[in-house]
Amino acid sequence: MLLIENITKTFFPGTVNERVALNDVSLQLNTGDFVTVIGSNGAGKSTLLNMISGKLPIDSGDLSIDGSSVKRMPDYARAAYVGRVFQDPMAGTAPDLSIEQNLALALRRGQRRGLSWGVTHKRRAFFREELLSLELGLENRLKARVGLLSGGQRQALSLLMASFTQPRILLLDEHTAALDPQRAELVTTLTQSIVEKHHLTTLMVTHNMEQALRLGNRLIMMHEGQIILDVDSERKATMTVPDLLAEFAKIKGASLDDRALLG
Repeated sequence: MLLIENITKTFFPGTVNERVALNDVSLQLNTGDFVTVIGSNGAGKSTLLNMISGKLPIDSGDLSIDGSSVKRMPDYARAAYVGRVFQDPMAGTAPDLSIEQNLALALRRGQRRGLSWGVTHKRRAFFREELLSLELGLENRLKARVGLLSGGQRQALSLLMASFTQPRILLLDEHTAALDPQRAELVTTLTQSIVEKHHLTTLMVTHNMEQALRLGNRLIMMHEGQIILDVDSERKATMTVPDLLAEFAKIKGASLDDRALLG
């Protein structure tokens, strides 16, 4: 379970460039929840994920995972609890290492690394089995450098690596946005499969409103550092993209014609 209590984050406080990125945000995800997050640029979506992962410190408030506060836990320690896939396919892997070396590192996420982190015959067999689920033929390319893979292949690999240790929380930061439509749909399908297989508690940021409605059991909308709409599974199942735009307009008085506000 993820519990966020009244967290705030201000960049450049006390200067002319001061910007409140998160303003008294509270959110609870129960075990197995798959929550999609939409909002305008600068709404605080990525800042929220950075706070959960430990990349950014919290100014005030608290953040707990499975009942234990991780507010003061650094990102490298929090990696044992949190998996993440970034928008940039280059960000989630080590391009100069092989596929099997990347997987070996992911397998020991959050643990101390010593001489035992390398690839054994037993691990190699396990990696092949896991890669088979991607249906991309990567199980036959274990020694290939990850930098030689396509963007879609790297993102699929990043998704597999992020879920390897079945983290308490899986963060997906617009992880299909940089892909062409065909590869984006492939990674989206893999996302659904992996989240369901491991029953992962997932928070996914997306600018694609159709995707936000189609995936997961809950949707939240952010604007100017706050959560302004929280849609449960029953209501989400009947909503359309125009419904979302109408909700945003009703809450913030925005123009319905300005789809760029959310998309």
